[in-house]
Amino acid sequence: MSYAHRKAVSLENGKIRVTVLPGGGHIAEIKLLPDGVNPLWDPPWETIEPTQYDPSKHSEYGPPMEGGLLSGITGHNLCFDFFGPPSEEEAAAGLYVHGEASFVDWDVSKTANELVATAEFPIAGFKFERRLKTSSDSQVVVITETAENLSAMDRAVGWTQHATLGPPFLNKGETVFNMPATSSRVIEAEFAPGHDRLKLGADFTWPMAPKAEGGYSDLRILPDDKVSGTFTTHLMNPAHDQAYFTAYSPTHKTATGYIWKRSDFPWIGIWEENFAREHPPWRGRTLTRGMEFSASPFPETRKDMIDRGKTFGESGFRWIPAKATVTVEYCMFVTKADRAPETIEWSDDRVSSEGLFNMKV
Repeated sequence: MSYAHRKAVSLENGKIRVTVLPGGGHIAEIKLLPDGVNPLWDPPWETIEPTQYDPSKHSEYGPPMEGGLLSGITGHNLCFDFFGPPSEEEAAAGLYVHGEASFVDWDVSKTANELVATAEFPIAGFKFERRLKTSSDSQVVVITETAENLSAMDRAVGWTQHATLGPPFLNKGETVFNMPATSSRVIEAEFAPGHDRLKLGADFTWPMAPKAEGGYSDLRILPDDKVSGTFTTHLMNPAHDQAYFTAYSPTHKTATGYIWKRSDFPWIGIWEENFAREHPPWRGRTLTRGMEFSASPFPETRKDMIDRGKTFGESGFRWIPAKATVTVEYCMFVTKADRAPETIEWSDDRVSSEGLFNMKV
């Protein structure tokens, strides 16, 4: 099958459909059947298979370091083994923003209730597997990821689930977000030149973030500014074993979200792009909110990640020992709901939220 003119593999169970693109391994959609809305972001430009990207021929995707990612990006992309830009030397060696995962081909196969995607990252020296599994009466997808270090050296890595939401699910001043965050910080460096809406480098407590011009912004509601951008990082509540985020569209009466083990991804970064980026391929026409649950607080080079060390007492990367494998597990869901879920739990057999829904895995 195809998705946005790209090779795609879908898993359906009668209630939901989840779609993965072999080119870059992106999770492109999760939607209720037969005609639900896809909460995940489809970029407003036409993408290509990332292995077809040639910086000398595809200037429409912007500078090469970003173009390698943006030529094929959609929905939920994996950032591994760093989160952010490569160093100058890494870029010269063939790396793009957020690592190799989004510009290699993945082998994707499926059975009746499981989709398996595997890839090798030859520059980083890793093998990676992602399994997506659901059951016949479920609106939940359980995702298991395994990273295998092929090197004889211990590796400090960034590992981020770059889950990005977009229209029509996303609406300014309307879409509602909830998560169990505590200590938070606005990115220190200018992020949306001329349009940064929050006070750079400011520490705050979720959800009230200090605005650049004074006052506060409630990050639980997608802002309704005409043009803006920002990146904030948030520490998931250390008192809880699980972390999550939920997003709710009143227009579509649809809730979506992810749940994960806090020990795997103690951070979530919120990326907002509100028509601020004018250079290709953005061209001032993109509305997104990335809900990026991560081992790292900020998108930055590997060296800066390591030099930053701890933030709010929490590590900003994780170790994968020599010749070792590390596995993480999380789930994503989509459901009809009459109001925004405030808290959510994932047990062995179901996801539940304050009586709004009780979905079997």
